[in-house]
Amino acid sequence: MWVAPNVNEEAFWTKIVKEWNQDPAHTPVEFTTIPDSSSSEEAIMNALASGTEPDISSNVFIGFASQLNEIGQLEDLSNMPDYPELIKNRKMESLMPAWGINGQTNVLPIYVNPIVWWWRTDLLKEYGFDKVPMRYDELYRLAELRAADNKGYTIQLTAGKNWWERWFDFIPLVYAQNGGKPYISNNQAQFNNNEGKAVLTFMGKVFASGWSSYDFTAADDPLASGQVLASARGPWDIARYRKQYPEILKTIEIGPMLTEQGAEHPHTFADSKGMVMFSTSQHKTEAWAFIKWVFSNAEHDLSWLETTGMPPARSDLLSNPLFVGYFNQNPIEKQIASYVNVALPPAATTQTTEIQRSMTQMLEQVIFKHDEPAKALDRSAQEINSILKQ
Repeated sequence: MWVAPNVNEEAFWTKIVKEWNQDPAHTPVEFTTIPDSSSSEEAIMNALASGTEPDISSNVFIGFASQLNEIGQLEDLSNMPDYPELIKNRKMESLMPAWGINGQTNVLPIYVNPIVWWWRTDLLKEYGFDKVPMRYDELYRLAELRAADNKGYTIQLTAGKNWWERWFDFIPLVYAQNGGKPYISNNQAQFNNNEGKAVLTFMGKVFASGWSSYDFTAADDPLASGQVLASARGPWDIARYRKQYPEILKTIEIGPMLTEQGAEHPHTFADSKGMVMFSTSQHKTEAWAFIKWVFSNAEHDLSWLETTGMPPARSDLLSNPLFVGYFNQNPIEKQIASYVNVALPPAATTQTTEIQRSMTQMLEQVIFKHDEPAKALDRSAQEINSILKQ
């Protein structure tokens, strides 16, 4: 088994594998972190090319799994023994439809990191807001007050210039506005519609009004420094804030993705990765027995949560008594976990990079050239449709 090359995930798997291997009836599992490379995807592709791939690997997102599916490298896990029971036991029934790839289930999601707004409540109060904004017009009202006192920007609306950063701005806003519908389906773009126009018009207005910047530096966290009142983040920032900005963390309240009409719990994007089994494995039965054992036991998910801080991919996090103690001690994690059941993975497409580069150009045309949102949407959709037909 290969696992994600980070300290917390390695610590979790060290404990789990040791527990598994202590039972003499189990086929021993050996694991290592995914080899050093520019990305996990590149390391796995290199291994497949040289015949050195493992039996199973974590840290696979659905876009990469779609590429591996296309070249026949992954097992369909839904054909494995007791698959329905595993999905039922782990309370994943509502999550799995979004993980289908060409009628197969090639990835078992391990965690779901909902992207949500982090708000500085201390700064909101300065402008008379005792609740976080949920609607575009509420954000506009706040931004006008903020602009009047010249203290900085209102919101970090875009995550950056790289293609993957659309997972943290445009895509979650689209999921929220359209009720969780796919932005790519039937090999076509599905965001050049009224919902997509509402999102891009909102984003364009914020930038045209000078309420955000496209170029916050990585060295200076704009939320911690007070340059902005809100920023879209994932759960992984909690540990960093606890260490670097503990007093700021006490002021943070989690809010939903902004929408035109406002919604308490709209859909959002899930930074989410899972476990795959390679079709070349000579130990599929034994590997599946291990996967079933790991993910059928809610205690393992509690251990994952405590070790990594990332919500396990299960819909009962707030209702299962096993997790109550953890969330009572960790209120921010609890607020974020409440979005797990409405947090969706990216599109299951082999063209993730190209699609999101087009989205990035679309945003930049609206932000810098002040293009009409409807035109920019149509241009990007046509470009993406052309890519998907190739």
